[in-house]
Amino acid sequence: MIELKTTEDISRLRQSSLLVGKTLAEVARHIKPGIQTKDLDLIAEEFIRSNGALPAFKGYGGFPATLCISVNDEVVHGFPSKRVLKDGDIVSVDCGTILDGFYGDSAYTFAVGEISEEVQNLLTRTKESLYLGIEKAVAGNRLGDIGYAIQTYTESFGYGVVRDLVGHGIGKRLHEKPEVPNYGKRGTGMILQEGMVICIEPMINLGKKSIVQEADGWTIRTSDRKPSAHFEHEIAIGKDKADILSSFEEIEKVLNKN
Repeated sequence: MIELKTTEDISRLRQSSLLVGKTLAEVARHIKPGIQTKDLDLIAEEFIRSNGALPAFKGYGGFPATLCISVNDEVVHGFPSKRVLKDGDIVSVDCGTILDGFYGDSAYTFAVGEISEEVQNLLTRTKESLYLGIEKAVAGNRLGDIGYAIQTYTESFGYGVVRDLVGHGIGKRLHEKPEVPNYGKRGTGMILQEGMVICIEPMINLGKKSIVQEADGWTIRTSDRKPSAHFEHEIAIGKDKADILSSFEEIEKVLNKN
């Protein structure tokens, strides 16, 4: 069953989602060569709790941290650790919050210092594919329209679109139906309705689409060890256009100052 959200529900989801964006902006201030990823996690947890919310990922299914921090060839679900970020790395930071019982969820991939043009293009185009998918997230379209928009754009550059991991519905639970693939055929899949709230999150690899899970049971990386990018917005299906509940605005204010 798909749980359609009321106007009030969507307002609360927006507040939780905007806090995720502010948290990621706070993390962005500290992303630089020499910092340990566990320190970024601590910054995020303190910020979320100081704003009256709870870290949504901590303890979820046994996950031990506030942030999923995935570096270079790690796609998603990486653990914060004593790992030190270095110049030329990219780092995907996925964050969730629970505010007044409603979940926020968003992700952004950051450059650490100077990165290659090839990898910068991967980041830019992955983020562009997210917005192309969002353009299709309107009532009357189908889930396949979102995936098709993401897949055709990113594959045109020779990138691999991860198949084994997908976006999802969200509300008073972190993961609700429907699943939202980043690939698909136009005109197929569930019909989108006003009141649906979903997370669209392209995970795009510089190389092949195939992935493997590390021995920790969580971290997913590319099978060919090439870099992967990940961007995510939480959105409400609208009558004429999608309503983006999360925001990259605060993050990019910080990045543009650097």
